[in-house]
Amino acid sequence: MDSLFIEGGRQLKGEVLVPSSKNASLPLMCLSLLTAEPVHIENLPDVSDIESLKLLLRSLGVKESEPGHLHCAEIHSTLAPYDLVRKMRASIMVLGPLLARAGHAEVSLPGGCAIGERPIDIHLKGLAALGAEIKLEAGYVHARAGRLRGAKIDLGFPTVTGTLNIVMAASLAEGETHLENCAREPEVVECIQVLRKMGADIEGEGTSNIRIRGKTSLSGVKWKVQSDRIQFLTYMAAGAITKGEVTCYPYRDGSLDLVFEKFREMGCEIEQTGDRIRLKSDMAFKPVEIETAPFPGFPTDGQAQFMACLSLGSRDVGRSHIRENVFENRFQHVSELRRMGANIRLRNNLASIQAVEYLSGASVMASDLRASASLVLAGLVARGKTEVLRVYHLDRGYEAMESKLKALGAKVWRAEQ
Repeated sequence: MDSLFIEGGRQLKGEVLVPSSKNASLPLMCLSLLTAEPVHIENLPDVSDIESLKLLLRSLGVKESEPGHLHCAEIHSTLAPYDLVRKMRASIMVLGPLLARAGHAEVSLPGGCAIGERPIDIHLKGLAALGAEIKLEAGYVHARAGRLRGAKIDLGFPTVTGTLNIVMAASLAEGETHLENCAREPEVVECIQVLRKMGADIEGEGTSNIRIRGKTSLSGVKWKVQSDRIQFLTYMAAGAITKGEVTCYPYRDGSLDLVFEKFREMGCEIEQTGDRIRLKSDMAFKPVEIETAPFPGFPTDGQAQFMACLSLGSRDVGRSHIRENVFENRFQHVSELRRMGANIRLRNNLASIQAVEYLSGASVMASDLRASASLVLAGLVARGKTEVLRVYHLDRGYEAMESKLKALGAKVWRAEQ
């Protein structure tokens, strides 16, 4: 099992070409189950979650002739077993496509980061509204239907994977489907854009209401995935916390507006030139108030990185506060930041952060994907050496992070323990 080691105290400067989005790529890969024609995704990120989904898709009948060239001429199996699904929650997104194309599916209840309950009841209620018979037995979802039928569905909460699962299923359903309280995240918008290019009749992406007129079949597609907005903000945070100057590109307009606003409130300088965003940080951070929310609110996937930044600064500037409104168990990084000297108090879903003048290197344990990133950021400025254990969490969503940080001037290396 690998660990990441960081010698803190180096100012980061330079440019980062941000890899393509993992969270956008996963549903795009699932689109291969909806068509008998090839689906070519040009630039899948090199992260372990992508490889996990490839294994699952391969077991269902998807062939990959070369990287990103996916083809499911026919579905060989509708069973998504526990051993393949347990590693990643996004695996549940094979359920809708399998049901729509094959008429039945048996999918293990998913795993992934331990950041909260994240029930899939919205997925199941939506598919049931489309006409599916749903049973839960022995840790599996058993779904069966003839051709799905359009319906009016209120999701209740704007879940990203739930929205996409139901949209994918409805794209092959008979008649018209109206969805309310849909997720508006850029990854949802991108998936629907690709579905439309495949021949789907969909309107409303980027809003809370989506309309789908089902088709009997969909065509193949070729697509280049857009950059990862969470990796983007993480590398900007690396520049901010080290009082450096980092330029990240390519930026998707509108995908991080509230994040940039919070960086500016903290005292960072943000400048956009085309698809390039430059962040410069040369002063102690000012305290800020952050509340996570579904897009276009502040992303829950960014709160751990901001917490690391806000842990460092002048003691007399007051406290920052981060309220986590999306997941109930997403402060697991707090205890590890405290080991490094951070002054953070927790009360239910509210973290109160009093900046300290310095952090100290320590051995810390990664608990989930974004918590891993926050500990790496803290290590970049900590006095001495920091060891981040269990970085397989990091590898799920960050492509060659240590190489990118080294290119910016960080002293960081990986070693097997």
